[in-house]
Amino acid sequence: MFYNVLKVKEIVDSKDEKFERKVLMENDNSSLSVVALKKDEIIDTHTSICDAAVYVVDGEIELHFDAEKFTVKKEEILMFKKDEQHKVLANKDSKFLLIKI
Repeated sequence: MFYNVLKVKEIVDSKDEKFERKVLMENDNSSLSVVALKKDEIIDTHTSICDAAVYVVDGEIELHFDAEKFTVKKEEILMFKKDEQHKVLANKDSKFLLIKI
């Protein structure tokens, strides 16, 4: 086992990239990642193979599920079930935790 204190805002930086993801922990289909996304950038439509939660550390993102759109702001969390097709749009430069369980 390991112990470590991390500052989420400092883990990834999308200054040179439109999108960056760093996996912090991974086990089978479960994982904890930090994602940085530049304003107006999109993570194209995809499907999660497990239940997931997105916690916005900084910025604001939109998650689009078929006909529904959810805006998730700093310090808010959105949870969704596996097999839900969705895409992500950054309304601002954003960083978020992606928790797959």
